[in-house]
Amino acid sequence: QVQSVEESGGGLVQVGGSLRLSCSASGSIDSVYAMGWYRQAPGSQREPVAVIVRGGGTHLANSVTGRFTISRDNANNTLVLQMNSLQPEDTAKYYCRATSVGNTYWGHGTQVTLSS
Repeated sequence: QVQSVEESGGGLVQVGGSLRLSCSASGSIDSVYAMGWYRQAPGSQREPVAVIVRGGGTHLANSVTGRFTISRDNANNTLVLQMNSLQPEDTAKYYCRATSVGNTYWGHGTQVTLSS
């Protein structure tokens, strides 16, 4: 059973580059209904980026469709966000969220910064 999640993989990347974010769960994610990535830029509210549900269905924000891919590896209790063609507006702190029945877990976030 998941008790916490932790993000990794952020960093400084050039415009047009790629990054792969990972979210490791403390326990099995088999029963986790939905997992997702959210981001928050300075002065802005946290917004959803990509969500994947247990059956594999995904939803991506319009701003990242065609550039980002979300996937979950149940065997390794990991959520992945592959980010390609990164743009300056993708600069933000990225958070992982796991939602089970009655519980929601947030990570502490990982910073993604774009440089021109």
